[in-house]
Amino acid sequence: MSEVVSRIDKAVDMMAGVVAVLGDDAWERPTPCRDWDVRTELNHVVGGARIFAAELTGTEAGAAHEADWLGEDPHGAFALAARLDRAAWARPDALDGTVRLGFGTVPAPMAALVHLLELVTHGADLALAVGRPELIDEQACADLLADLDGMDFERFRGPGLFGPAIPAPGDAPAHRRLLAFLGRDLPAG
Repeated sequence: MSEVVSRIDKAVDMMAGVVAVLGDDAWERPTPCRDWDVRTELNHVVGGARIFAAELTGTEAGAAHEADWLGEDPHGAFALAARLDRAAWARPDALDGTVRLGFGTVPAPMAALVHLLELVTHGADLALAVGRPELIDEQACADLLADLDGMDFERFRGPGLFGPAIPAPGDAPAHRRLLAFLGRDLPAG
């Protein structure tokens, strides 16, 4: 399971690359995550990373998941969340015990997979929202899709989580197949 921690680290790298290109003109752009613009989706990622870090270290996150984590400095807020997140997952006991998530308490290895799903998926969403698909780690998307395909994912489909899978061509890039699996209806291309 320590492999999932290194995959989280790579997903944070991918997200950092995407966040680095977000300029003032990006925040209100729509994303593939229905009803969310770039700022809302990045705020969700930053809040999630801060809450995961707090759960793993036995500290308080300081706010609810959907609070305004970005404030006046979205780039700085992401950098802080990334630093805390990496440090929390790098702890030798990170995969021991349980982690309390919005839908219940789960074993830490499952929480790690949930966090990886959040980072890779939302990183791809944000890259697409700003027209920078080359920033998406296609291998991370392919690996995550294989993980999800091998588990009972149907319990995560529903309002507020993920929609029904949408067909995607088998030769589509991994990020498109992953997002279609998660119910995101992407325009052709």
